[in-house]
Amino acid sequence: MRSPSHHHSGLSEAAREPQYCESHELHLMQFEALYSVSQVLSRSLDFRDTLREVLTILDDVAGLTRGMVSVIDADSGALMVQTVLGYASEDFAPVRYQPGEGVLGLVLEKNRTVTLAAIGNDARFLNRLGIYDPALPFIAVPIKVAGSLKGVLAVQPNEPGEALLEDRARFIEMVANLIGSSVDLALRVAEEKNTLLEERDLLRRTVRHQFGFDNVVGRSTAMRRVFDQVRLVAKWNTTVLIRGETGTGKELIANAIHYNSPRARGAYVKLNCVALPENLLESELFGHEKGAFTGAVGTRKGRFEQADGGTLFLDEIGDISPAFQAKLLRVLQEGEFERVGGSRTLKVDIRIIAATHRNLESAVDAGDFREDLFYRLSVMPLFLPSLRERLEDIPDIARHLLAKIGNVQGRKLNIQDAALRRLVSHDWPGNVRELENCLERAAILAEEGTIDPDLIRFVQMRERASARVSLKVGAGGTAPAGGETSSAQASSADSPDIPLDERSRVIAALEQAGWVQARAARLLGITPRQIAYRIQTLNIEVKQI
Repeated sequence: MRSPSHHHSGLSEAAREPQYCESHELHLMQFEALYSVSQVLSRSLDFRDTLREVLTILDDVAGLTRGMVSVIDADSGALMVQTVLGYASEDFAPVRYQPGEGVLGLVLEKNRTVTLAAIGNDARFLNRLGIYDPALPFIAVPIKVAGSLKGVLAVQPNEPGEALLEDRARFIEMVANLIGSSVDLALRVAEEKNTLLEERDLLRRTVRHQFGFDNVVGRSTAMRRVFDQVRLVAKWNTTVLIRGETGTGKELIANAIHYNSPRARGAYVKLNCVALPENLLESELFGHEKGAFTGAVGTRKGRFEQADGGTLFLDEIGDISPAFQAKLLRVLQEGEFERVGGSRTLKVDIRIIAATHRNLESAVDAGDFREDLFYRLSVMPLFLPSLRERLEDIPDIARHLLAKIGNVQGRKLNIQDAALRRLVSHDWPGNVRELENCLERAAILAEEGTIDPDLIRFVQMRERASARVSLKVGAGGTAPAGGETSSAQASSADSPDIPLDERSRVIAALEQAGWVQARAARLLGITPRQIAYRIQTLNIEVKQI
């Protein structure tokens, strides 16, 4: 017997059977589509590819075509079209919808599903994408995460009419729930990526400013010639050999070459070749395999691999052994090498910038440096002048260094013109590095932040006294002990005609000796009695430390 509901339905068994079969078949397709969508969402981390696959499944399996996903732009709050079935992102111009604007804007405004039996009959239909069939139904559902609207998923059933439209809408809502987390994750990743890109660009601008040409001070003819050469060579991948005395700024020039070259976005790797013994130098440059030697607990990339696509700066290249020179030559010639303990040949694309203070021509003549390596490195040699050859640059360099020292000390430092003139009169055997050390010491002693000529003289006296002691110790000698000074020294000590800078010289020795008079006397090569006499006659106030 049929149930009463069947009698009151007004439908015969024959009339109801096709609708039941159609609904059952639709549910099976939807179940299959949901399963496929969940698989796609679980295996892919690429947001755009994932959405494209989801829309393809809806079209192929569930009969829902012209799929489109829009996401909310965090800055403007507008709905921005992200992915359209069958189109790459560059195939359509950026399309946005404000709240209430068009059918999609209605979803954005009301935060609820919109279904239309024939989209072309609705006055709100804008068809900005130009992909929809106006005769077919349209379903747009909100994509939410924890109740918060993140975007809109829109499709068109490929059959006209209202039959099963609400059923399809509920199915699309389930799909939207599945992809909601993916959309949220993608939006957060995009936001973090933009933040990282902004930080990266800021760092690049900062690094380029710090290591660019502005950081190498000099207006002398010699330095202008160097700058012109650096600007030319920076454009190309040519190997550069920077030559000059210690302390002339070879590393600064290497930095400027890299950060003004096409490789500026690549890695910039540095290595001082004399900082490591030869057995470690090979591993440091070429890397090593696990177990290659005692302590090699894992595989490690060397500096050549780290610099792939960028620049490798090898400082003090003139001090490597002939055996290592041969290994380095192979990499420069062929761009390939093996890790220590490995057999696999690795190839790299790097630019080499090398630097040395040595006379490599003399080293080649003496057999200490390979001639073929010398010519391989000297494709573009740059010769940096010593500070003695560009004395007119000293005032600018001094002000630049004082600004840097002042930043470290957290205060503004000034230097008097007379102090600058005294700096210019010095021969600076240690070049810019010696000048920087002198200014840093003077800055420490300048309580008011102003460096005057007496302070420069005092620091230079200390440095000369220290250098004399170092030379004596290095030569195996000792400073004269008490009572062993020559008669000439004693005569000079007792003479009332003491040189005007003698007071600074004695103070410098006392400072270096920690104000221990006997130790200061040994530094000066005089007796304790003589230094006591000088302290008294020069009116030097002895510090108690």
